Amino acid sequence: MDMLQVIKTRHSVGKVKADALPRDLIEKLLDAGNNAPNHHKVRPWRFVVLTGNGRNKLGDVMAASQSARQPDLPPETFAKTRALPLRAPVVIAVGVDKPVDSKPPELENYAAVSAACQNILLAAHALGLGAIWRTGEWVNDLRVKEFLGFAPDQHIAGFIYVGHPETVGEYPPRPSFEDRTVWIE
Repeated sequence: MDMLQVIKTRHSVGKVKADALPRDLIEKLLDAGNNAPNHHKVRPWRFVVLTGNGRNKLGDVMAASQSARQPDLPPETFAKTRALPLRAPVVIAVGVDKPVDSKPPELENYAAVSAACQNILLAAHALGLGAIWRTGEWVNDLRVKEFLGFAPDQHIAGFIYVGHPETVGEYPPRPSFEDRTVWIE
């Protein structure tokens, strides 16, 4: 599949098989992310790959954090939260480095990390995998950040869930760029 076709046909895939992915396949995704554009060549992304029991450990941290913040929730809520990282055999948490000097600004680092996430999603699609980029409250959760090795003030751009898609579906085409474009000539 050529790159424009990969871009046009990539869609978020939330339902994937539980089958483990080989490490070399995961490394291809990380390599794609690592090749994203970034200002001043600072490579501001940090990838934390969770597989196997690592996903259970993340789920335990998420449930414990939720329980500490909202202890009156029913127990089944914590069980659902604990299961969130188990939705795919691979979860890649993507962190954003803070700038170490005035170049580049923090926003540029976040933009570069977003490009890295998109590269991972495109590579997953090109390799026949299903993937979805999730954010939500967990990207700001201090216990989750600590577990992943991120500083409290460090951003998490999201969690990329990856696996073999349960089904290969037809997706409707996306709207045209035309209503989002102004030409100045």
